[in-house]
Parts: sequence; structure tokens; C-alpha cells
Amino acid sequence: MKTIILVRHGKSSWDYEVSDKDRPLKERGINDAHLVATKFKKNGFNIDFAYSSPANRALHTSMVFLRNLDFDFDKFQVKEEIYDFSGNSVQRFIKALDNKHSTVLIFGHNYAFTSLANRWGDQYLENVPTSGLVQIKFDVSKWEEITEGITEQVIFPKHLK
Repeated sequence: MKTIILVRHGKSSWDYEVSDKDRPLKERGINDAHLVATKFKKNGFNIDFAYSSPANRALHTSMVFLRNLDFDFDKFQVKEEIYDFSGNSVQRFIKALDNKHSTVLIFGHNYAFTSLANRWGDQYLENVPTSGLVQIKFDVSKWEEITEGITEQVIFPKHLK
């Protein structure tokens, strides 16, 4: 079995004249990441490895989230391939993951995450909102074999307020 957990970055700010990669989180983005991480932790988890896009908003979301989980940062990496909006690069990245990992958590962007959640999961999602989490399980032994899975968990900030 393989499980992918997709977390879209928190709400970002457009208040600064910085590049897209450097946009920071708004306070709401930080708070929502805490909310979703806390709920996720209550549901129990076993994550083998975590990855983030290098974009500031995704990286900051990952830090808030992983600290809430008391996650071992030796099992965390930033990967350029996850800075993707179409989903194609993220899909290639996931399908090339090390098969020793059964459950992987990835912090990234839309439209990519909504697209992948709908491509792979069995629940249609209109949109994965900022700080939204979607967990999909696949009945395969290799990442390259994932096609259709079961959406096991969806946690959106609006469901927690």
C-alpha cells in the first residue's frame, strides 16, 4: 500500500512586491495550517517522509504543520519539482518516489493538488483550498504503479472553524 498526503500551502499575501516564490503567508494562512495539522494529528498518522515546494508560502506551511506533528526533520526535503501548478511535475515526482516509503506528505500548490486529488482519489473535489489536506491510499507496492486510489481523508480549514 502507498499513501500520499497532499497539503496545499496556506493563504499567502500579495502585499509585498516580491517574486511568486518569495510570497509570504498571511496570518490566516499560519492559523489555518495550525488548525489542519492539529486535526490531522488527532486522527493518527505514520509518515515516512515529507517534501515541500521551495516557495516561501509552501515551505512556511510545511514548517508550521510538521512542528505540530513533532516530525523528524531528517525525513524532510525541499524539492524544486513540487513548485508546479499543472500537476505534471508533481505527478512525475511522486511516481519516482523511493518505494521504501509507504506514506509521503507533500506541501505544494494548486491547480496541481486539486488536479491530482481528482485524478487519483475517489471523491471529486471542486477545489483544494489553502491549507487543505487530501489523503489518498493506493493498493499498489510501487509508486510508479499508482493510478486510482481511495480518498481516505479530506481536511479543509473551513470544516474546523
